[in-house]
Amino acid sequence: METIRHTFVVLAYKESSYLETCIQSVLNQEYKSDVVIATSTPNIFINDLAQKYHLEVIENPQPGKGIGYDFDFALQCGKGDIVTIAHQDDYYDSNYSKEIVEAYQKDKNATIIFPDYYEIRNHQKVYTNRNLKIKRILLFPLRIPGIKKINRVKRVILSFGCPICCPAVSFVKKNIKRDYVFQSHLKCNIDWLGWERLSREKGHFVFINKKLMGHRIHEESTTTDIIKNNVRTVEDAEMFSKFWPKGIVKILNKFYIKSEQSNKL
Repeated sequence: METIRHTFVVLAYKESSYLETCIQSVLNQEYKSDVVIATSTPNIFINDLAQKYHLEVIENPQPGKGIGYDFDFALQCGKGDIVTIAHQDDYYDSNYSKEIVEAYQKDKNATIIFPDYYEIRNHQKVYTNRNLKIKRILLFPLRIPGIKKINRVKRVILSFGCPICCPAVSFVKKNIKRDYVFQSHLKCNIDWLGWERLSREKGHFVFINKKLMGHRIHEESTTTDIIKNNVRTVEDAEMFSKFWPKGIVKILNKFYIKSEQSNKL
């Protein structure tokens, strides 16, 4: 069997109390992946954890440019066929890498491969709620054999919102022709913008209909903080405008504002 090299790049920021749990989860994979840490905020806390688990820390030489730039830097740090940017607060089930690699072996034209996910709220796994149901409905077309080969389908899915969970995504680097994916002025919707850019390229969005990782929702998360400051509402309108005329953008944005409540504890 062909050996596929998969790398987790753990994107570490300041001093997250969940970082060690994330590191442990990516090291405890059935399919052994490479693991490195990337950071724009080097500190003793991150270095101590790296030493404890014998991991390399790669420091961003140009920090402070924005979250999107940090994501692209992390993507560059990943070597091999497939790279996952592991968010420091999240958790990856032990069969995540195995399922990602198997999906790639079935479809070598993939640009991104991503599974379904669950949320972690107050240290409890939440497998379904309104927000998750809506995202699964939007992703349903990708479960239909042959649909992923229709390029327009990727844009239709993204035109109603961002159903793709950013930390769940693995990137097939050789199939991504862009110099960057996430760099922008955006603070919240950098992932949605990244998928929109990739939707214009050849290659498939491969969805695995299994819950293989946990996305943590907590008060200190970047997304929660951005929602509180109303930044997301403005950015949502900007993203919808890439797919729809102004009148429809206003309608969709009103609907989308309600979904933001699902990110509150």
